[in-house]
Amino acid sequence: MGGCTSKDTASSDDKKGGMVDQAVLDKLEAGFTKLSTSDSKSLLKKHLTKEIFDALKTKKTSFGSTLLDVIQSGVENLDSGVGIYAPDAESYTVFADLFDPIIDDYHGGFKKTDKHPPKDFGDVDTLGNLDPTGEFIVSTRVRCGRSMEGYPFNPCLTEAQYKEMEEKVSSTLSGLEGELKGTFYPLTGMSKEVQQKLIDDHFLFKEGDRFLQAANACRFWPTGRGIFHNDDKTFLVWCNEEDHLRIISMQQGGDLGQVYRRLVTAVNDIEKRIPFSHHDRFGFLTFCPTNLGTTVRASVHIKVPKLAANKEKLEEVASKFNLQVRGTRGEHTEAEGGIYDISNKRRLGLTEYQAVKEMHDGIAELIKIEKEL
Repeated sequence: MGGCTSKDTASSDDKKGGMVDQAVLDKLEAGFTKLSTSDSKSLLKKHLTKEIFDALKTKKTSFGSTLLDVIQSGVENLDSGVGIYAPDAESYTVFADLFDPIIDDYHGGFKKTDKHPPKDFGDVDTLGNLDPTGEFIVSTRVRCGRSMEGYPFNPCLTEAQYKEMEEKVSSTLSGLEGELKGTFYPLTGMSKEVQQKLIDDHFLFKEGDRFLQAANACRFWPTGRGIFHNDDKTFLVWCNEEDHLRIISMQQGGDLGQVYRRLVTAVNDIEKRIPFSHHDRFGFLTFCPTNLGTTVRASVHIKVPKLAANKEKLEEVASKFNLQVRGTRGEHTEAEGGIYDISNKRRLGLTEYQAVKEMHDGIAELIKIEKEL
């Protein structure tokens, strides 16, 4: 498809040097035509003007990534909400004319001149239990994404790099102690039973959906992919799913304070051992521009049957607190048994603490309204 997808076969001179292949340019032109004549509602369609397209179509990063690598998922999947991914960290700079307006749009105002604030987890003891009686919140989860410095993102990784990264992650995590102590399970060679059990527990990730497939994020599957979880099953790390690392803290019930505290402890611990990719303007770097900055997604699975029957009210409160409402099993799924997955939408331009607090306040408000209805 694009440049970095043939990374293992192309010599480095072909990749980095000079021109974008004619074949790639042809695909780009066809893709642009398909997109611009479609009724896609994606941010890609909205922001990829002919001027920007023409300015970017001949550019390449030092990993050989082209505009095609950036937009191919949104071109193939016209129902995308966003439609672009960064094949490597450099893409955010090389293809800034496209990334910047999309990032600004998605994150609710993050202008070219804005800078993401320094990392600040705040006072973890100020967040408590959102649902002490256990009436509404089924489970609570806070996760963040991290990229390992010196490695590109999924589409550009070689098989050798996947293996090397898995080795680093696995040896780092095996050093965790106390509540975080656990086991690393490589996907390679994992028995079908263990695999299915972990999927049913919502612990394991499956091979990428069509959006990630189209972005070439699933190459050499399952090489280099793995999952770590602690003995209590309240702390997980996904290795080389969509991002290099997804660090996840979760438990049943509504004790956001406990879940957040565990995540912060873990991130600080891992960060001492693995250097993470950080960008002066965008904060922590991720494969998908929706996760930039804090990369924090704080979510609950919540039962609000009355609000569920009044979808407009639910959406109204959600947008007031910048919350995202999804189906039970995450993005692009339905709510099973009236249980929604509700999370903070904003991750960029605010601190980690503010992102989690926004979710905290929004969920508190939803519960209050549900009780009153």
